[in-house]
Amino acid sequence: MKRLLLGALLVSCPGEAAPPYVSPYRVDLPYPVEELIPDLLQGERGDLRFEAKVPHGQWYRHANPWIGPWGPLPREYPPPAVAGDGSDDWKRARVLATALRYVGYGYRHHHVPDWDPPPGWYTPKPGGTRHDGQGVDCSSFTSFVYNQALGIGISSDVVKQAATQAATLHGGGDAVPVKVLPRQKDLAGWREALRPGDLVFIRPRSGTGISHVVIWVGAWGVPGDPPLVLDSHGEDVRDSSGVLIPSGIHLRPFRADSWYCTSADHALRIVGY
Repeated sequence: MKRLLLGALLVSCPGEAAPPYVSPYRVDLPYPVEELIPDLLQGERGDLRFEAKVPHGQWYRHANPWIGPWGPLPREYPPPAVAGDGSDDWKRARVLATALRYVGYGYRHHHVPDWDPPPGWYTPKPGGTRHDGQGVDCSSFTSFVYNQALGIGISSDVVKQAATQAATLHGGGDAVPVKVLPRQKDLAGWREALRPGDLVFIRPRSGTGISHVVIWVGAWGVPGDPPLVLDSHGEDVRDSSGVLIPSGIHLRPFRADSWYCTSADHALRIVGY
């Protein structure tokens, strides 16, 4: 029931028929992974059976109210003792180390990444979104990562998450200040304004509002140009080799002419106000 961070920080979904996607990107964290997430590598906090509010044995009971696609709600992780007096950079690195454990998971409308309903659990309308298989959508991913990494609660609804003014520290209800970073005019502006772990909110290609959120990797991404983000997204972004990046959670380039950059609306900083 454990996940391991592989050399390239990639995880393949169980049962994949095709060879796993090999990304040309990686993240060089400024601290050893074993120092950042020891409680996730060895302990209940990193055990997939304890991701939800209800016991794992009840996840797939049809008597439960989540007969629809979303599955059980995530547990509220307490602030981790290992974070202690860690610096802001250390906490940002922990957020990214936590997020990278889910690389390779699919794009699914689930509350927790390891909710994996059996075939036929929920049948979407023709042309609708698949819901079997591990995975989360963009804002459920960012919400879960901050929850598991630091015990910080933010909405999993992308519109509500984008409007967050203060997050909640689980276990005591203390408010965590959130810094709003306004829209930048170009890629150079975003590079200057953002720090790893910041959440960048993206407008739809047509219309108004907020439709997507990514985790900024920035200076810790390799290669460094263009900067990288980590998100759960569809299959419409190509990597530096021209290969289509699969749907789901992957590192992706934040290019100057990309939808990410041209439609970026604002960002939130939850660590290091």
